[in-house]
Amino acid sequence: MMRNFHNILYASTGLGDDSEGLKQALSLARNNKAALKFLVVCPPLPADQEEYQGKYRTFMAEQVALALQKARLSLEMDEALVPVEVEVESSNATPAAISVIRHVLRHGHDLVIKEAEPREGGKGFMAMDMSLLRKCPSPVWLARPISRSRQAIRVAVAVNPDSRSEAEHDLSLRLLELGRSLADSCSGDLDIVSCWDFAFERYLRENTRVYIPEETMRDAAQKAQSSHHSGLSDLLQQSGIGGDFQVHRLKGRADDLIPIFVHDKAVDILVMGTVARTGIIGFIMGNTAENIMRQISCALVALKPSGFVSPVKAY
Repeated sequence: MMRNFHNILYASTGLGDDSEGLKQALSLARNNKAALKFLVVCPPLPADQEEYQGKYRTFMAEQVALALQKARLSLEMDEALVPVEVEVESSNATPAAISVIRHVLRHGHDLVIKEAEPREGGKGFMAMDMSLLRKCPSPVWLARPISRSRQAIRVAVAVNPDSRSEAEHDLSLRLLELGRSLADSCSGDLDIVSCWDFAFERYLRENTRVYIPEETMRDAAQKAQSSHHSGLSDLLQQSGIGGDFQVHRLKGRADDLIPIFVHDKAVDILVMGTVARTGIIGFIMGNTAENIMRQISCALVALKPSGFVSPVKAY
């Protein structure tokens, strides 16, 4: 099953190097035959320099044109293959992430791509990126440099079959579909990683005041493992994905093991979900998702459950 995007927004503050993010956005738009818009959100000039506002916006638009030309040359992509609409927006009172989210809400973009802001140590994401991950209603793709050729790019998807709601189950299926689709546009190989953890076993082993026979704990852990494996197998079958994929069932906490997996397997793009309250205004990202995001240095594609309502208003 192919999960396509149709109306992609590339977001930039105009301050950093957008070359890697633009290459990924252009490639994705080409592969999906999608519309692509380049939005630059930048601060306005001071009030006493208002007369230069027009020239300032023209300069920013020219910088975008140069960045697009550079990315197209790198991809050997003709401009007519993926035409790009460019818009420069400036606001003194609105944070850049909020401006991007409002643009998404007004124009119905089904994916936001942005170059991840540089961070010391290369892991985790800065404030604007985290705000998009928490509040943007559409999937968010935070791009980072990928040294491999497109045919060798490694894609991994993290899923949890132990859904607590229909929305979470649907999210897991969407993650698998998207991971399959991205892998098919790259190397064709997909890594599916899922973690199971019998927390009660760890608690009992650390609590010397409570004695549970070893055999009892082992049996309970085995049941937890079997339940997870069965749930994951059912999920994969329901997703209908085919192609080449490898399933990695890991015992332990996801926020401990997934960053290690991503590093050890040299994953280029990680697809994962965020746990949210659905159907109400407001969002609390799950601690597990946040902990994973703080530790990874690859590109990230993050999806929210259906029914998520952004706390940001369109106007």
